[in-house]
Amino acid sequence: MNYNDIIGAIGVGIILIAYFLNIFSLIPKEGLLYFTLNIIGACIACYASILINYIPFIILEGTWAAVSLLALIQTSKKINCSQ
Repeated sequence: MNYNDIIGAIGVGIILIAYFLNIFSLIPKEGLLYFTLNIIGACIACYASILINYIPFIILEGTWAAVSLLALIQTSKKINCSQ
């Protein structure tokens, strides 16, 4: 494995951990941890895609990170309003 593969595997691994934890109800599907793991994983995977200049996955992972960030902000606002 080269550097690009390792970085990509880490990013995708974090996304899959978030998915696994969500599917088995170990974390809430609209929880801050779920969105944070998705943002971190998608950003790392996007970086790996940039390193290999693979545009489809740059778009996919960039969008995944952006949507997760928006969901995190929305969820954070809901939590702050309810306190």
